[in-house]
Amino acid sequence: MPQFTVRTAEQLPTLLQAFRKEAGLTQSEVALRLGVTQQTYSALERNADTVGAARLLKLLTILGVELALGKPSPEPVSTQSQTPPDANQPRW
Repeated sequence: MPQFTVRTAEQLPTLLQAFRKEAGLTQSEVALRLGVTQQTYSALERNADTVGAARLLKLLTILGVELALGKPSPEPVSTQSQTPPDANQPRW
């Protein structure tokens, strides 16, 4: 399964919906497993920034998705020389 980097809560609704559909589940089915109404789950899926960590982890388990945390990779270092060009070399 591909990995997705999530940096903001605004990215979650699209991913949650995609994971739910990939799992072949309706909102009603997920809601039943999560112990909420379909309307509550629909609101949760649209406004993922309001979901607590415990509920989000339970939801991810229902969807068959795991959460992996890590630090961002450092930016690649430029391979170009940072020294000024030699004044004696012609500029083309």
